[in-house]
Amino acid sequence: MKHLFFLFCVLQLFAGAIAVYKQWIPNTNFETASNWDEGRVPCARDMVHFLKNKVISVFVSSPHALTDMYLPLNGEFVLASGAGFTAFDGSWDPGCDSGAAVRFADAEHHTWFDPTLWQAVSHGEELEANRHIFSVDEERVPCQYDDVIFQPETSFQININSSQKVIHLRSISLMGQELSSPEAWAGYLQGHSAPLQFHGNGTLQVTGTRCPDKSGCACGNAPDGHRICSALLRASGGRCPVPACQNPLQPLGHCCKVCGATINLDFTPDFDLQKYQDRLLQVLLSQPKYTSVRMAMSKVHNVQTFLGVITRSSTPLIQIVLIDGAGVQLGATVEQLAADIMEDITQHGEALGISAGRMEVSTSGTFSGQTGSHSLSRITAGTIMGLLFGLLLLGGILFLYRKGNLRSLPRLPVLRFPQPWDRMVELESDSDRGFDNPMFDVETPSTEPGEETLQEMAPKDQIFYINPLYDAGKMET
Repeated sequence: MKHLFFLFCVLQLFAGAIAVYKQWIPNTNFETASNWDEGRVPCARDMVHFLKNKVISVFVSSPHALTDMYLPLNGEFVLASGAGFTAFDGSWDPGCDSGAAVRFADAEHHTWFDPTLWQAVSHGEELEANRHIFSVDEERVPCQYDDVIFQPETSFQININSSQKVIHLRSISLMGQELSSPEAWAGYLQGHSAPLQFHGNGTLQVTGTRCPDKSGCACGNAPDGHRICSALLRASGGRCPVPACQNPLQPLGHCCKVCGATINLDFTPDFDLQKYQDRLLQVLLSQPKYTSVRMAMSKVHNVQTFLGVITRSSTPLIQIVLIDGAGVQLGATVEQLAADIMEDITQHGEALGISAGRMEVSTSGTFSGQTGSHSLSRITAGTIMGLLFGLLLLGGILFLYRKGNLRSLPRLPVLRFPQPWDRMVELESDSDRGFDNPMFDVETPSTEPGEETLQEMAPKDQIFYINPLYDAGKMET
């Protein structure tokens, strides 16, 4: 049993180190029927046309006899062993009774940030577990620590226009060869094939490094999120599907709202993303009642703004997204699974490195849970202070209004306040009503007969007001 336990621990550590492989789907192979406008591979009586001003890279896996072929000004044919082209000798070719002009399709519209052109690759025992796993749209495109695979014996052409100067990857596999170091990738870029396969203003950079943080690393595709969503919506008719629930959720990194549940986790340095995902798969999602539920889990950055305009900070958190089936309708199983996860966090969150969690479901409000003394409030201290200041300001305005001291301000000339040696008059004391506003409705106190008031003594072109805080009786003594 000790040996089995040790083997399990080793497998767990190995699983945590497994990189995510994402494979490019389309190709520019000569034998791929969808690459031709006729929807079929050219036959012997056909005339093959490649647009002369289009750059191409075409893999040819077998020999072909053709009547004629027009080549582009810039491109390459990658020939497999025994592949090539010969002139049609007039012999009978089954299925090619009449020739036609067959044109090669333009592949320049294939863009790197199109989620529909990538697929995650799983191996062996991962297949069963990964049937419960999906990715938000930004993570369907290769992330900065992913391994990219182009199928062996295929050619391709990709537009890598990007809002980032450099698109980082862990490795790239081409023609069955893995390039996993910056030096190996730099050597490939110096060859003649790379400019034909990759075009655009972006630059691919192979780092050879995995995510260094056991709590996970953000994907890094957020700057190109608009490209990802544009490509995705273009493929689905230009708009998001209408959710079937009343209060759909908008997960971070996802283009469209979904019916389901989201759980946002605050974590400590002890949190391990891979181990926690394995825990949920083995303990909860493996239960028969959750067969139809799919889960996305990753580290994301929640950008906080002030008044929706000014970016204040970017807070890392672990986002869990739960959907049922195709993600268009929320079932009771999703809500129950989310509640089970929150219950597990309440009981074991501290040991798992989870300090707090907040759940939202698309059929109701929110629920928060916490471990230890960690607060779940998402309202920042600055927001609280702003609310308190606003309430105090409103209270002050209401107080002045009720006292009758809040009136429209007339346009006043330059004011001159009395100096200490000026004749002062003592104000009447009224402890119940506090101080009168010296700017308005100040009643001039009575004076001894023959004594002028300050207002009468002042020059006609100047106005001043009595300072209610000054004790005139002290000056007279």
